Amino acid sequence: MSKTTVEILGEFGQSIWLDNISRSMIESGALEKMISVGLRGMTSNPSIFDKAIRFSNDYDARIEELSSSGKSTFEIYDDITVKDVQDAADIFKPVYDKTDRLDGYVSLEVNPKIAFNTDRTIEDARRLFRKVNRPNVMFKVPATKAGYRAIEELLAEGININATLIFSLEQYNRTAQAFLKGIERLQQKVRDMRDVHSVASVFVSRIDTVADNMIDKKPELESFKGKAAISNSQLIFQKYIEIFSGRKFEKLKGKGCNVQRVLWASTSTKNPDYSDIKYVVGLIGKDTVNTLPEDTFRAFLDHGVIEEAITSDAGEAESVIRTLRDFGIDIDSVCSDLLRDGVASFEKSFDSLLNSIETKTKSLCKMRNVQ
Repeated sequence: MSKTTVEILGEFGQSIWLDNISRSMIESGALEKMISVGLRGMTSNPSIFDKAIRFSNDYDARIEELSSSGKSTFEIYDDITVKDVQDAADIFKPVYDKTDRLDGYVSLEVNPKIAFNTDRTIEDARRLFRKVNRPNVMFKVPATKAGYRAIEELLAEGININATLIFSLEQYNRTAQAFLKGIERLQQKVRDMRDVHSVASVFVSRIDTVADNMIDKKPELESFKGKAAISNSQLIFQKYIEIFSGRKFEKLKGKGCNVQRVLWASTSTKNPDYSDIKYVVGLIGKDTVNTLPEDTFRAFLDHGVIEEAITSDAGEAESVIRTLRDFGIDIDSVCSDLLRDGVASFEKSFDSLLNSIETKTKSLCKMRNVQ
């Protein structure tokens, strides 16, 4: 049987993870089927869980059971999300073992309502780490000023971290430095660091959405539409190569430290004029991860083409970013705005998720009382 594009891409050096999770996916066997064609991991967030709970009955029985036992809305949320992540992690465990712990991870978001409180973020990640109790789970911490110290501290404790909501080169650099500091501290306490893994999640397509809207007001830049996001990603990849081939990391690598891989996130195509796999084929690079929504995953399976697109040569990308800046489109400023909006969006999604659970709880209680 011939290999799929996703399997071939994995052999090339880039892992495909899924940006989705649901109880039905876990119980129906759909997740195992995706793994059989090359899927190597999974990420989740409050918005994904909100949709899964709001638009299905998959969680109703568990919500009713927990509500009847006196659990609060937050406790119900905590129970069902942790259960999904545990079960998905168990399904991915053979991938984790087969790839010698490189892949097979499921990511769970630390409470986004405390993203600007370092100490509370650390405590919540520790709590979830103990509660989930799976070696192949990563805990998502936003790459904010408060988040960098949390990322360092949690890695120093041997907890797998998915540093998320990275948009800018500066954010990426600070995230990588937090990783190195955390791993250096860990190395002083343990001999074997091979179990500790981390990814730096760089958000991509949203940059083009904003930049393209600005370019539309500048006809002389028409040829630069759709180039800002991947150019920004190329600069980040160049920095990734620089940091993880440097003397500081080489010393840690010799003691068993793993690379903090770049993970391309927000890779669905927002502009219908662009290819539906633009942010997959345009971001193919060795030793990285790309996390895809289900539709994009299936589109790449159907008509994906594998050719290295992201390399250590960032000359063209630098030219694109410089030209846009010369015409008043500062990608660093765009990234700063997107980070602020992204944190707010995660908080809003979390509130919506809790509201969906509360609404379900009331509805199920009403039905129970009628019966």
